Amino acid sequence: MANDSLLTTIDDLGRATLTLNRPELHNAFDDQLIADMTRILQGFANDSQVRLVILAAAGKSFSAGADLGWMQRMADYSHAENLADAEALANLLRTLNDLPKPTIALVQGAAYGGGVGLVAACDLVLATPKASFCLSEVKLGLIPAVISPYVVAAIGSRAARRYCISAERFSVERALQLGLVHELVAMDELTTEADRLSRLLLKNGPQAMAAAKKLVADVANHPLDSELIAETAERIATTRASDEGREGLAAFLEKRRPNWTKG
Repeated sequence: MANDSLLTTIDDLGRATLTLNRPELHNAFDDQLIADMTRILQGFANDSQVRLVILAAAGKSFSAGADLGWMQRMADYSHAENLADAEALANLLRTLNDLPKPTIALVQGAAYGGGVGLVAACDLVLATPKASFCLSEVKLGLIPAVISPYVVAAIGSRAARRYCISAERFSVERALQLGLVHELVAMDELTTEADRLSRLLLKNGPQAMAAAKKLVADVANHPLDSELIAETAERIATTRASDEGREGLAAFLEKRRPNWTKG
């Protein structure tokens, strides 16, 4: 347990689960929760025993975004204090997005504002029929600035333009169409599907998955030119010659499990 607001577990297979645990506040976050989440995720990134991270939430909501009390305090902050506060959230989202381990979000209920940012920063997203989403900032005269790079990457600029200015609540089915959610799962099957998907990921090379995440990020907005072609050729050559690459190929040819698998 990290504290009352965040719960952490790591099982024997190296699956770390981080659970938002403020159900009475719809798992809204404040500056302390942001700092704690960032620290925990950085710990997972540097822990060789952690193979993947599952982000979950207690109660009926996934996350309502910013805590109202925190927002009231921020209203009286100076520009410099507001900037430091925003940079802390930006650091959390970047830490989650760039984590060198696969991340799975389990969205069991509503995700609003910054909660959508947390979802968008994860690699794989499972959501139940009770999940819903809203980029609600403009209703308060604000903008979804810090979460925007991840939201736009997840759903595209056209859809992001609509939902960022309309603050419409949209369904899990719409989120599935947009690419924010990868799978729609019945509530009573969420844990089972998370177990199945995580076990699938555990069959893959840890270093290869980290490199694949970085590959996608680097390729996504790069023009298709000679520089990109040369860079991707260099990366596969390096991977093939790595210890993990050699072990993976040897295991395949020898019809055995590679040394990174457990159980």
